[in-house]
Amino acid sequence: MQSPPKVSAFQSVPRTGVIYVTTEAAARGWKRGDPSWANLGQGSPETGELPGAPPRVTKLDLIKRDHSYAPVAGVWELREAVAELYNHLYRKGKASQYTAENVAISGGGRAALTRAVAALGPVNLGHFLPDYTAYEELLSLFRRFTPIPILLSRRSGYRFAVEDLQREILGRGLGALLISNPMNPTGMHLYGPELEAWVRTARDLDCAMLLDEFYSHYTWGEGMNGPESAARYVEDVDRDPVVLFDGLTKNWRYPGWRVTWTVGPRHVIEAVSSAGSFLDGGGNAPLQRAAIPLLHPERVAEESQAIRACFAEKRQRVLATLPEIGLEVDGKAEGTFYAWASLAKLPAPLNDGMTFFRRALEWKVIVVPGEFFDVNPGKRRPGNRDMRFRQHVRISYGPSLATVEEGLERLKRMIPRI
Repeated sequence: MQSPPKVSAFQSVPRTGVIYVTTEAAARGWKRGDPSWANLGQGSPETGELPGAPPRVTKLDLIKRDHSYAPVAGVWELREAVAELYNHLYRKGKASQYTAENVAISGGGRAALTRAVAALGPVNLGHFLPDYTAYEELLSLFRRFTPIPILLSRRSGYRFAVEDLQREILGRGLGALLISNPMNPTGMHLYGPELEAWVRTARDLDCAMLLDEFYSHYTWGEGMNGPESAARYVEDVDRDPVVLFDGLTKNWRYPGWRVTWTVGPRHVIEAVSSAGSFLDGGGNAPLQRAAIPLLHPERVAEESQAIRACFAEKRQRVLATLPEIGLEVDGKAEGTFYAWASLAKLPAPLNDGMTFFRRALEWKVIVVPGEFFDVNPGKRRPGNRDMRFRQHVRISYGPSLATVEEGLERLKRMIPRI
C-alpha cells in the first residue's frame, strides 16, 4: 500500500506506547473488543460490571445549560465534589482543606498534564526513567522548561530514596518534578512515611511536585487497603508546591468519559485553567455533571474495594505465571495493573522487547516493548543510551481475567516453540 503524500509544513509525530502497539496489531487484523485477541498491552482497566461495585452508568440526563460550553476550569459543582472527596479521604482533622478553587477539570489525563507543563516557568523539570510513555512528547512540546532525566535502578526495585531526591533537587537545580505514582510501568509505589518524606522535601526545597496519581486506587503494597495520595501529607493546600492529577479514567473505570482533575494551590489552578483556555477550551459539560454522583464517598469506597478484589486476583495470576514461562518480574509491582517483565533469561531473539512484541502479535497477543518507557524528550540522549529497557515488556492485567489467562497461555505456548 502506497504511503499518502506529506504536507511539508507538518513534521512526523511518533506514535508512542499503547498507540503504537495497537496500530501495529490493527494492521494484522486486531479490532477493539475482538475476542480472538488478548490485549495485554492496554492501558485501561476493564469497564464492565464488577462484583460488589456500584452499577455502571448506562444513561445521561441532560439539562439545558449542558448544551453550552463548560467553564474552562470545570463545572463548579464537580470541582466542589472533588475537593470534598479529597478532604474526606485524606484530610480529616486537618486545618487546611481543599475547596473548589483548588480544583480544575479537564478532558483527560494528557490534557491535565499538558495544561500543567504549559503553565511552568523557565525551570529544570526532573522526570524519571522508566516512566509513562506519553511524557516524552509532552516534555518535548514546550521549550520554556528543561527536562532533566533521573535514572531509576533495577537493583533498587526502581525506588528512589528521599536522600537521593534531595541531592538531585539541589545538585541539578530542579524547580519541578514529574512522576507517576504508582509508577507506570514498574509498579513502584511511594506511600506512607516514604511519600510523606517526598512531600516534605518538596515543601522544604520549594520544588513543585507534579504527581500523576491515576493509578492511586490500584495499590498492593504492605499495609495498603485503599487509595493513597500525596494530599494526605500536604500541610497547607495553598502553599505546599504539590500538584495532583487523577480522574475517572482508571480509578472509576470510565476512560471514555475523558473527565479528569488537577488538585493544587489556588494560584496553580488559576494558571493551569488559563493554559486550558488556549490549549483545549475546557471539558465536556454533560459528562462533568454526570460525574458528580460518582464521587460520593460511599460509592467511591464500594468501587475501590471492588477494584482491589478483582485486580488483586489478576495480579496474582500474572505474577505467578510470568516466572513459569521465563519472564522475570522486576520490582514488587506494588501499584498499577502492570507487570514490568524482564526478557533477559529468554533465548535470542525473544530476549529483545520489540522482537517479543512482534512474535506475540503472531499469536494474537499484544504487549508493550520496554524501550517506549525510556522517556527521551527531544531525543537529546544520543546513540545507544536508549538500550536500557530493550529487554523488557509491560504486561497489563487491565482486561478481564479470562483475557489475561488466555494471553498468558498463548505466551506460554509461544516461548518454547521459538
